[in-house]
Amino acid sequence: MTIFPPDPDLNALRLELARLRSERGWTYDELAARTGLSRRTLIEIEQGRTIGTLKTWHALAHALGAPFDELFSTLCADHEPPAPPAS
Repeated sequence: MTIFPPDPDLNALRLELARLRSERGWTYDELAARTGLSRRTLIEIEQGRTIGTLKTWHALAHALGAPFDELFSTLCADHEPPAPPAS
């Protein structure tokens, strides 16, 4: 029997992006300039119309000074994240 992981909370991820951007007082234009992404892409991600690529989120994490693992931990907001592997 295959056990699938729970669905990621993509809404929590986009809300975290909006929170981090707002916390810094950055406009979409400011974040676009810091990431090299288009303003339209940023708006579509925050509004939930697209999820973006891994490369997009990598650029966002760096621009926002947010550790990638912490940013993506919001995907598990509605469920228990996996335990680290046993050593």
